[in-house]
Amino acid sequence: MDLGLKDKVALVTGAGSQIGFGKAIALTLAREGCDVIVNALHIEGAQKTSDEVAALGRKSIAIKADVTKKAEVDEMFKKALAEFGRIDILVNNAGAMHMGGFFLNQKEETWDKDLNLNIKGTMFCCQAVLPGMMERKYGKIINITSSVAKQSFPGVSTYGMSKAAMYVFTRGLAKMVISQGITVNSVAPGWSITNFDKTDPEELLKRFIPETPIGRGATPQDIANTVTFLVSDVSEDIVGQIICVDGGCTMQ
Repeated sequence: MDLGLKDKVALVTGAGSQIGFGKAIALTLAREGCDVIVNALHIEGAQKTSDEVAALGRKSIAIKADVTKKAEVDEMFKKALAEFGRIDILVNNAGAMHMGGFFLNQKEETWDKDLNLNIKGTMFCCQAVLPGMMERKYGKIINITSSVAKQSFPGVSTYGMSKAAMYVFTRGLAKMVISQGITVNSVAPGWSITNFDKTDPEELLKRFIPETPIGRGATPQDIANTVTFLVSDVSEDIVGQIICVDGGCTMQ
């Protein structure tokens, strides 16, 4: 199946981890013919991912930027446009989970870390990319959320709250821009053994395997495959959806 991605230009945020979703997304898009702008908070990881994209025969640059800072986001998009002329695809993958412990002991600065990165960072990037997409009447935006937003866990988590907010943001933005030829969707991963969650892998397996019908966690490639499908031309009728990739955890 031809996904129609050849020579499209994609920007993937939070793609510096060498075992994370962002890198897998960047490389999978490159294999389908995309040129890729790789963003991360730390340039070393972003450059490694960018080098692997280039090794696949696609153009790529690495850009260091903190997406919670609007000035850095605007500068990142300025550099990307100077290099590639346009951005067809935006994948808002950058995210974080800061466990604040028992609610009454949680600190405002811990809340801010989750809310600023998972909500404001996504919104800043969308604001920066949309003018160009609207001008060309074409664009694909994917927000990486989490199946946690659909599940009930004991306690209060600004991570889950922020990811639930991204659900609402995705749907609202999708309705706003669909008439401009731009589709917006979310991919909601389930639990996964990457360095995003600092929990020991054995503890993750003990905790979540009994609750996961498929019997394993999501892999970066699972997420990358779904993202690639959603930004392709063969999925243009899918708009404002939250696609859970979680092995059946939220099928109820």
